[in-house]
Amino acid sequence: MIDSTPLQTKRGNGASWKTEYSRLADEIQVRHYSSKTLKTYKGWVQKFQTFTLSKTPELLSSNEVKEFLTFLAVKRKVASTTQNQAFNALLFFYRHVLHKEFGKVEGVLRAKRKPYIPVVLSREEIETILKHLTPPYDLVVKLLYGCGLRLFECLRLRVHCLNFAAGLLTVHDGKGQKDPTVPLPERILPELRGHLESLKDLHQQDMDRGYAGVFLVNALEQKYQKAAKEFVWQWFFPAKQLTYIQKTEEYRRYHLHGTHVQKAIKEAVSKSRICKRATAHTFRHSFASHLLQGNYDIRTIQALLGHSDVRTTMVYTHGRLFGRKGTVSSM
Repeated sequence: MIDSTPLQTKRGNGASWKTEYSRLADEIQVRHYSSKTLKTYKGWVQKFQTFTLSKTPELLSSNEVKEFLTFLAVKRKVASTTQNQAFNALLFFYRHVLHKEFGKVEGVLRAKRKPYIPVVLSREEIETILKHLTPPYDLVVKLLYGCGLRLFECLRLRVHCLNFAAGLLTVHDGKGQKDPTVPLPERILPELRGHLESLKDLHQQDMDRGYAGVFLVNALEQKYQKAAKEFVWQWFFPAKQLTYIQKTEEYRRYHLHGTHVQKAIKEAVSKSRICKRATAHTFRHSFASHLLQGNYDIRTIQALLGHSDVRTTMVYTHGRLFGRKGTVSSM
């Protein structure tokens, strides 16, 4: 009798990884990691699946990982940070989805690490860029620079994150599940308060239209059923249009989209005729560097940026250490 089983199947190739992708999403969600992390990890797992010719997951070992990481460095010539990202994604996949440990992954050709020097804008350059930004994008940039926020941290701010009485801003569900608290720049407090008043008007308009509220995360809506409509839970930078949810036939409001902010910044930088490749993250770099120039202690800057490892802060600050603590800029 002739065996009609395809050759790939005999070798353990051509398997479906659908179950594994579902488990990956569950493991990411249960740890409250961001949707961006899920997208990144899933992307690397998909590339890994292609590389292994969809090998049956149960048959995977550390050898496939070693070969894949070497392939990225030799054939794809990826940067060291990209190779490390792939490693971390596959480590998570093996450990939490396949329930396997790598052991020692030796013999991997490492991608060459290039010295990383972040782009830093001067205060004059930042002021020039701000002149070419319209609301609410100008206020977003002022918070990115004035508080050293990541873009997603800024856009996910809700009304209750800003404590005007204490002059503090708390970032909830930030990177690494930290909730850092930073001072609000005094210079932009009037703008922030004015923006808050406009949010009250918008919220009332939404309520009059009978909308279902803002999107909430981590099952908060099940725990606090009225929270989605309460003003303190509204986005500080709401999207301009309501989102229609076909499944529930209701309207909800999402926060301002990151791509819109990035596009506005790119256009403003172009109009400013600044010869630097500035993005939203550049304002965070500039925040750290300007604090160093003001003689702030490196540990203080580490806390403000929400870094677990001071070596990460050293990258942002070009590795320059100052011992004295100085005065922070008002913007």
